[in-house]
Amino acid sequence: MVDNAVRARGRRKAGLVARALLVLGGVVTLIGVVLLLSCVKDDLAIERRLGKATAEVVSVDFQRTVVRFATPDGAVHSPEQGVLYPAGLEPGQLVRIEYDTSDPELARVAERTWALAVLPVSTFLLAVWAVLAPLVWWVRRRM
Repeated sequence: MVDNAVRARGRRKAGLVARALLVLGGVVTLIGVVLLLSCVKDDLAIERRLGKATAEVVSVDFQRTVVRFATPDGAVHSPEQGVLYPAGLEPGQLVRIEYDTSDPELARVAERTWALAVLPVSTFLLAVWAVLAPLVWWVRRRM
C-alpha cells in the first residue's frame, strides 16, 4: 500500500513537471509567433507610407545597427532602435533603406522583409521542441 502511494505521488509529480515543460514550450512558441507578427506589422506600416533614402551605417553591435539618413524635408534621422534586417552591414557603409514616412524611426534595409525572420525563428523553435519533446517523454517514463 505504501509503494502504491509513493508511485502515485511520483506519477503526479512527473505529470506536473511534464505539464510545466509543455507550458514553457508553448510560451516560447507564442513569443516566436508574436515576433514574426510584429515583423509583418512593421513591414506593412513601412509599405503603407513608403519612403526611400540612402543611409550611412553609423554603428553595428549585437543589439542594433544604427543608421543615419535624411528625408526629403531635410531632417536627418537615426532610428533609436536601429534598422530592421541589418545582416551584413558594416560601419561607414552606404545602404538603401525604406522607412515609414509618418514615423522615420521605423526603417528597414531596402528589399528585406519579415520573411528573413522566418528561418531563424523557426530554427530556434524547432531546437526548443527537439529538446523539450524528448525531455517530456523521459520525465513521464522515468517517474
